[in-house]
Amino acid sequence: MPDFSYKGKVYYNPVTFAMDRLGGTWKMPILWHLKDNVYRYSELKRAIDKISDKTLTAQLRELEADGFIHRKVYPVVPPKTEYSITEKGRWALPIVEHMRNFGIILMETEGIDATVFR
Repeated sequence: MPDFSYKGKVYYNPVTFAMDRLGGTWKMPILWHLKDNVYRYSELKRAIDKISDKTLTAQLRELEADGFIHRKVYPVVPPKTEYSITEKGRWALPIVEHMRNFGIILMETEGIDATVFR
């Protein structure tokens, strides 16, 4: 399989390229929350309560840089920033949903109660 480079990084297949954009602990949950609503930073922080401020900020910046979310800053005091999903982000939602469902199935096969996620 041929390799390719993007922004100075070499990739060996499309899966690693996609996972570099959406992988990790928090990017898919952030997209999942944004699928139906526009969120302010503090609302996202409350919705994903286990994430640190530093990590949430970094993940939001990466998702924005990759075109999966849109950040709108209002010129008011105190500053108001809203995050929404883009069309490109919506393309990822079926993958996020499949991963979520697969995770629930794996939890259940390991004897973990997943009813709260259904």
